[in-house]
Amino acid sequence: MPKPHVLIFPYPAQGHILPLLDLTHQLVLQGLSITIVITPKTLPLLHRLLRLHPVAVQTFILPFPSHPKIPPGVENVRELGNAGNYSMINALYKLQDPIIQWFKSHLSPPVAVISDFFLGCALDVSRHLGIPRIVFYSSGAFLTSVNNFCWQNFKAIKDQTVVEFPDIPGMPSFKEEHLPSIFRIFRESDPESEFVKDSFLSNTVSWGSIFNSFGALEGPYLDYLRSTLKYPRVFAVGPLSLIGPDKGGDQANQDPEEHSDLFNWLDGCPDGSVLYVCFGSQKLLKREQMEALASGLERSETRFIWVVKPGTPQQVGEGFGAVPDGFEDRVSGRGLVMRSWVPQVTILNHRAVGGFLSHCGWNSVLEGIVAGVMILGWPMEADQFVNAKLLVDDKGVAVRVCEGADSVPDPEELGRIISKSMGADNGEKGRAKALRDEAFRSVSQEGKSWTELGEFVEAITRLGEQH
Repeated sequence: MPKPHVLIFPYPAQGHILPLLDLTHQLVLQGLSITIVITPKTLPLLHRLLRLHPVAVQTFILPFPSHPKIPPGVENVRELGNAGNYSMINALYKLQDPIIQWFKSHLSPPVAVISDFFLGCALDVSRHLGIPRIVFYSSGAFLTSVNNFCWQNFKAIKDQTVVEFPDIPGMPSFKEEHLPSIFRIFRESDPESEFVKDSFLSNTVSWGSIFNSFGALEGPYLDYLRSTLKYPRVFAVGPLSLIGPDKGGDQANQDPEEHSDLFNWLDGCPDGSVLYVCFGSQKLLKREQMEALASGLERSETRFIWVVKPGTPQQVGEGFGAVPDGFEDRVSGRGLVMRSWVPQVTILNHRAVGGFLSHCGWNSVLEGIVAGVMILGWPMEADQFVNAKLLVDDKGVAVRVCEGADSVPDPEELGRIISKSMGADNGEKGRAKALRDEAFRSVSQEGKSWTELGEFVEAITRLGEQH
């Protein structure tokens, strides 16, 4: 009997597509055949997966659809920033017709389509083809619970300064400016906005959902979704980085010699003494923020590695992304400033690293959890305020150091928090190590994530038998 064939439709943003490729790797190992819809400039991200599975993983390469707000040649949200998501979601819907034509001409067409949660429009494709659509959430169940409530009640909450979520476990509330960015930029009766709203509402009525999360981290929110979605097929299979082709490492990108000085320095530091500082691939700090952060790191007297995203000459001229003059000389020996890509996962897992000052994007959150380091949260946009609340208030594995994309921390207070958090063992550090153990347990052969992954593959296999 042929392997069940599944169509994968990823969203072109690093934080979305990489965990979906980790999932794809496992689905192939468990006996599924895969086709991935991809545009030319995103194809390089698939090279490792295609080398590992040259037969079981096929690509369906389509030209990127034109869109008036997306410059020619741009095919990844990274080049547009957070505000570009609406245009990207609308543009990718134009791939619907070629996908349908391809499906109808295929000798062994897919029995299901898995698409990113930003691509709810795939529900239209699946209905047209008569196959189930499964939502892949590269983010967490708490965020999804908040998002679903917002989209379903947008009229009721649009003028509120504080939004309460009485049905979600713990009855959380958020300031309006801390709600997910994808919802905050919605404008009623604007066609692009209305399409995005409909796309997200489609997620709530799709055949099933897969989460890059795990029960010990988000159990109550996963159960809440099972009770509120139209279909209770909710599979939590994370952290996917632990079962991806790199098993939680950066090997695909890493040249052992390139960062030898960095790791030699780390090898000479005491266990748990180094703070790793990084705000993801998109966020560029303003001059005042850079100065406050530099001053806080200096005052903390803590060892650190600070990854600084380099700005364009124009951005640097406007004060973005510039390390204050003399800072590196003053912290020489106990602090490193890195201005290029570094192997984040490998650094976080080094015995010398004990803390992670982060924007709290979901992939960074999971990488910190898997490494067992406490997180110092500075949420700025997107899903980050919701994730920070989960880590600080629910799980107690993080502390807040600042909030907001434009906020400037008080250097003295920041230095004090860093020094205290990175000092002697504390509750957050202990709970972070315990949560790391739970993450590894979840993807072990007897673990809950592993079991749910198996249940998902079984469900897809049954769909294949029906076809």
